[in-house]
Amino acid sequence: MVFDNLMDGLNGRPNPFMKLDQGDKVQAYYIWVDGSLENIRGKTRTLDSVPDSVDDLPWWNFDGSSTNQSTGENSDVLIKPVSIFRDPFRGGNNIIVMCETYGPEGEGDPHPTNSRHECAENMEKAADLVPWFGIEQEYTLFDSHNQQVYCWPQHGFPGPQSLLLWCRSRQSQR
Repeated sequence: MVFDNLMDGLNGRPNPFMKLDQGDKVQAYYIWVDGSLENIRGKTRTLDSVPDSVDDLPWWNFDGSSTNQSTGENSDVLIKPVSIFRDPFRGGNNIIVMCETYGPEGEGDPHPTNSRHECAENMEKAADLVPWFGIEQEYTLFDSHNQQVYCWPQHGFPGPQSLLLWCRSRQSQR
């Protein structure tokens, strides 16, 4: 699949603003999971210097009525930085800041959509058990000639859990 119309409006052309000198400033892109529990939202804050740790980053807020995390009244949702990563898209000293959401009442009450908070509490309780996690990697291969899913029927869909497509290699087919 080719994306002809990218969301940045540049349609695949290089962004000339990414090359501007930032001096000693750092762009911190705060991201969090919205009220759908499936989409990621974000906004950028300019910092005077690279933070030494996540504790150096300030809490921030956003209008939760636009992310399905509050109604129109008292719609502030607070975001708390919980981890920092180098930003591979903006480069330089810029960072991506993973955040948790908290209600407008204060910094002590996790927002109802903040499932990370409860998970972190449980992980702390189970720290001696050394829990493991695995990522299920799924790939879709496309036929280079007709830009259709590789080995997909020409007009239609394969059956459920098709043996042709399900975790197999050609040598394991009979």
